[in-house]
Amino acid sequence: MKKVLLGLSLVALATTANAQICSELFFSEYVEGSGNNKAIEIYNPTSAAINLSNYRVVRYSNGSAVGTDSVNLSGTLASNDVHVLVNGQTTTAQNSPACDPALQAIGDQLAGAYPDPMYMNGDDAVLLVKISPYTIIDIFGKIGEDPGQSWSDVFPHTDAQGSWWTKDHSMVRKATVTSGVMVNPLAFDPTLQYDSLPQDTWTSLGAHTCACASIGINENNAATNKVNLFPNPTSGLMNVSANDKIVSMVVYNAIGQAVMSKTYTADEQRKQQSIDLSTAPAGIYMVEVKLADGRQLVSKVNVN
Repeated sequence: MKKVLLGLSLVALATTANAQICSELFFSEYVEGSGNNKAIEIYNPTSAAINLSNYRVVRYSNGSAVGTDSVNLSGTLASNDVHVLVNGQTTTAQNSPACDPALQAIGDQLAGAYPDPMYMNGDDAVLLVKISPYTIIDIFGKIGEDPGQSWSDVFPHTDAQGSWWTKDHSMVRKATVTSGVMVNPLAFDPTLQYDSLPQDTWTSLGAHTCACASIGINENNAATNKVNLFPNPTSGLMNVSANDKIVSMVVYNAIGQAVMSKTYTADEQRKQQSIDLSTAPAGIYMVEVKLADGRQLVSKVNVN
């Protein structure tokens, strides 16, 4: 297994419909490189090791509404660690080059012979599922949609408009994402949850920066590294306190969108501030607080 990176400056957490934050595996990187240079990275955001034998990766090829091939995962994935699944082809066949040995060396597991999900192209939906009880825990792409050659950054996110994102790119899940997509999206906009890297870029494989890791750390840190939110849960005015002056606050909703923010002038900066959440719909939000000493701390609030 590869060691996970704990980001020095983590931003707010995000989640997706029907998923609880930091509670289940999800995709953290997608590599769709030249030839058969393909890989998927899977992240464990929980506080416990997970036996991967109850999980598989499934491909829905070329707009298929049903899975076309799958590969079972193996091994044990430690808390806040990643599992890298790589295309397993080691020799070159006609019109099918071997996967780069340098990419395979990064992998924790080599996938099987064709057909296999690690022969995906930029137009294939890829799913992470729990075998028993059967549960879809993450979806990359959109099941049942053939976008052409790639999903793009312009609605309706097929290849006829905008820049192609899922073909000939590596894509890294944003640190704000804390759970997988469990419901097939109406449209797959890759820019919402992924950052794009050039083709055949693997430098970030083997480690993932995620705000889930900071939750576990902050919960165990001394009070100097904590932000207190009260009342919590809240339905209106919420007080925010820290051990240094608060410079700014940003409130993020469940899909990582900033829904409210405040920035204070030097004269306004205090160790305690307040923010009105009375207009925010019920749900879980993350509050990112920047302090005068440069720290950025994240805390969770339940709006009811």
